[in-house]
Amino acid sequence: MFLNYIKNFLIKKTLKNSLQDSKMNHSSVIVQTVGLLVDVTDFAATELLIAELIANGILEKNIKTIVYCDAVKKKEGLKYPTFSGAQLKWNGEIRGHEINEFSNEKFDLLINFYDIEKAILMQITHDSKAQFKVGFSSIDKRLNHFIIKTEINNDAVFVKELFKYLKLLNKI
Repeated sequence: MFLNYIKNFLIKKTLKNSLQDSKMNHSSVIVQTVGLLVDVTDFAATELLIAELIANGILEKNIKTIVYCDAVKKKEGLKYPTFSGAQLKWNGEIRGHEINEFSNEKFDLLINFYDIEKAILMQITHDSKAQFKVGFSSIDKRLNHFIIKTEINNDAVFVKELFKYLKLLNKI
């Protein structure tokens, strides 16, 4: 427990230092593919979130979802690829084929649906090759191109605000 705390602290510190040197890329790509990174520890209604994205014109086949859970149980029949903090090494590298595949995919939009800074979630967001990243205001502002100030349980408000601003930015 204590070693995990130290590991997370060191990785967050390293990640935040590397964010000082990063530059935001500004792309005018129309959103077609969406990556969804969800922390199901705090938000369990992933299906509702995906349904709201589909209702706003995103095709279901173009949404790729990966979920984080503090404790992954092998016997649970999970619909989406699931990972935990145990897959994060001390040097910030991530073990797991599915996570690395998700990070390397070039999404038009990455939705970071977590509001508590956890080292592995922040590392995946940082490593992602997505063109445009969206997240909550409680997370380090250098990780996302666009932030929305709302509570994690207000997924309908989050999606409504997201699509309102995507229209203004000519991304949909």
